[in-house]
Amino acid sequence: MFCMQVELNPSVMPKIPGAKVAILQAKWYREPLDRMVQKTVELLVAADCPKPEVHILPGSLELPLAAQTLMRKGVKDGKPYDAIICFGAIMKGETYHFDMIMNMCVEGFTKVMHEENTPIIMEVIPIANMDQLEARSQDNAFNKGVEAAIATAELIDWRRRNLSP
Repeated sequence: MFCMQVELNPSVMPKIPGAKVAILQAKWYREPLDRMVQKTVELLVAADCPKPEVHILPGSLELPLAAQTLMRKGVKDGKPYDAIICFGAIMKGETYHFDMIMNMCVEGFTKVMHEENTPIIMEVIPIANMDQLEARSQDNAFNKGVEAAIATAELIDWRRRNLSP
């Protein structure tokens, strides 16, 4: 199977001053996910985004509900989120549990994003082993936090340009 990683260049990220972003992180596989989150925060702050709040959740399955909860709280408080970024990892085991959890996450994120009209950047990574997760959390351009930060900045910038009166 052919799989190509693309090296992303954060130096061309748009600036997103004043953007309200939250990061949700599953507590499973904490160390590699921490590195992804750290890279995301670093790049968003460099793009003039205020430092995002980070929330740690029990697991990946809880991330869609937590995202919806934050989105609704933000709207209620009069300070809606521009985006929510979600990090998690689900490791394939010997049963179908992996498939069920991954599918439920994707369906949950899709439903919440459309119902709340707020982007969710999903970095819940299906993995077969820890080496795959470690490879995506190194301090380089292939860190999934780089991808998350760039996607977030580009989407917020695009929405600002296309949704403003």
